Amino acid sequence: MKKEEELLTLKQAPTSFAPAVTPVASTTIHTDTDGLHAGQTTIPSQGEDLPAYLARPEQFSGKLPIILVVQEIFGVHEHIQDVCRRLAKQGYLAIAPELYFRQGDPRNYTEISELFEKLVSKVPDQQVLSDLDHTAHWASQHGGDISKLGITGFCWGGRIAWLYAAHNPQLKAGVAWYGKLVGNKTLTSPTNPVDRAAALDAPVLGLYGGQDTGIPLDTVETMRQAIRAANANAEIVVYPEAGHAFYADYRPSYNAEAAHDGWQRMLDFFAQYGVKSSQ
Repeated sequence: MKKEEELLTLKQAPTSFAPAVTPVASTTIHTDTDGLHAGQTTIPSQGEDLPAYLARPEQFSGKLPIILVVQEIFGVHEHIQDVCRRLAKQGYLAIAPELYFRQGDPRNYTEISELFEKLVSKVPDQQVLSDLDHTAHWASQHGGDISKLGITGFCWGGRIAWLYAAHNPQLKAGVAWYGKLVGNKTLTSPTNPVDRAAALDAPVLGLYGGQDTGIPLDTVETMRQAIRAANANAEIVVYPEAGHAFYADYRPSYNAEAAHDGWQRMLDFFAQYGVKSSQ
């Protein structure tokens, strides 16, 4: 699609993993860029240039379905970039905005606790949701089809995926990987997914680990009850033997069986609700 190529100039993105999770596991997966247009770009958002990683097929006709990829606590590091490339290989325009960029850089932290306390906890939900809106709009002007808009997020981003499904009525489907469902409310995070079950505008698939010590199964059941009470179009799948971050192939928590099954369920879920590529 030559016209789009002329409009969109990408630069090489950093390929390192977040310092807070190094060294990486031997199970780490790397997806190449063969046949893809992939790299770093910027998006006008709330008066600033929002950095983002984009991956999409190099050649395509018409417009591509859009998947917003929401980062883990560690930011848009190599794993999230690879997820974008995996989705692009499936025929999607996948884009992951750097949602902490106003507050700081997660690469400056070597400890997860410090990263959360000094950076992540200071990022307002409303800022994140607005940045995602601008990202979706930008993608629709660069080869994406806004009528086929999906979102997926991991860990910190899993929670955001739930919230976004109650925020943007244009969203067709969301898939949340092990995102917190309940928790303490703060000025930056005034609501939790369980509070927004009745407001879900789009179908959501939640993927969780039965051995996740950070997201106890009783909180998952609380969310299920909220979904049923609201008659919301959402479902939750729990993998009994998986822990937190079971899709993160670069970490010891990786569970290949659950990861593969969850990935296929995600693709099927998007297809079921119209976020499907014709490529």
